[in-house]
Amino acid sequence: MRLYRIMKRRKIIRRSVISLLFLVFTAAAAAQTPAPESFNIDSAGAVTFRYENPAAKKVKVLCDCRLHRKTKTIRRENYHQARMRKSADGVWYYTTPPLSPEVYTYHFSVDGNNIPDPNNPDSVRVRTEKLSVFIVSGTPQSNLYTSDSLRGKVDTLSYESPTGGKDRKVIVYTPPQYYCDTVGSFPVLYLLHGLNGNEASWNDRGRASQILDNLIMKKYAEPIILVMPDANPECLISQKENVGLVKNIFLYPAWNKLEFEKSFIGIDSFLSTKYRFAELHGGRAAAGLSAGAKQAANLANMYDSTFKYVGLFSPVVKRKQLPKSLYSRYWIGGGTGDLFHLQINRFRKKMQRKHIPYTMYNSVGGHTWRNWRIYFSEFVQYLKF
Repeated sequence: MRLYRIMKRRKIIRRSVISLLFLVFTAAAAAQTPAPESFNIDSAGAVTFRYENPAAKKVKVLCDCRLHRKTKTIRRENYHQARMRKSADGVWYYTTPPLSPEVYTYHFSVDGNNIPDPNNPDSVRVRTEKLSVFIVSGTPQSNLYTSDSLRGKVDTLSYESPTGGKDRKVIVYTPPQYYCDTVGSFPVLYLLHGLNGNEASWNDRGRASQILDNLIMKKYAEPIILVMPDANPECLISQKENVGLVKNIFLYPAWNKLEFEKSFIGIDSFLSTKYRFAELHGGRAAAGLSAGAKQAANLANMYDSTFKYVGLFSPVVKRKQLPKSLYSRYWIGGGTGDLFHLQINRFRKKMQRKHIPYTMYNSVGGHTWRNWRIYFSEFVQYLKF
């Protein structure tokens, strides 16, 4: 009887070992199986999207790039859509015309449902959805948007808003020199998002950390600390991820209350306890896109002799944002196809009539990240603290 029990126990152990080995080998085989190819870019810059779903009835690709079918779906982002074709093996394909070097975003519409590319790990959140990202390289400008690994460091912090009493988020980039020079202080650039953005917009979609990292490495830009706060009124974006553009448009009058601008000293004081900021007066710069440019101009007027440089990218500005002193140096970027092209020109002419100096950077294109990334890279090279 005892011998029988021993034999039975050994048999159970042997089966358990075999089952465990089977699971291990199965997992290893699955790990070695390459994921389906997301997309590929040929030597001419044409991109072939690939989406595997045999059960799907209708699949489209939507991209802020040039497609053969130029059906605009989001005018201000220059989005286009095209139907994909399904092969015999159930994989959907679409190939674009040759694209110019740039960072592009896209997603799929599968039987009416929008989804990011499931096989592309690089994505950004835009309003209420995730968009997948790809980069067509080939020029010095587009090469600024990538890096194998950041040489500087990016931190995400939370702090209590001095005006709203709620927690806000802020992303802070510190350059490589910050860790080599352990006692020196660094000038600070506050970089502000637009109407429907949040603290992650510039770092994710704008590639601000990569751009600044590469420019500092190439010695085209000075080592600075980059601060990207959630500057939206009433903390809507940082508290609720699914707040979209329409709700923020209704919120727009709240931007005139200068909530973020009034809280600036509290934010700067909080961050100064954690980072080696340069002296407040003369050691700061402010820049922003669209409505964020308006905030940057407001900051310069509210805190005289604080912001040495002010960058206005596709600014939504009026007479109230005109400089009240000649202390700050203004840099303005605008595209010929921008939604606010006429407004930008009127603002610029008012500065001319008042003999206020500024630097103007003209570009083609519209109110898009393609321009804002260029403006940012040009602006940081303009800074001389």
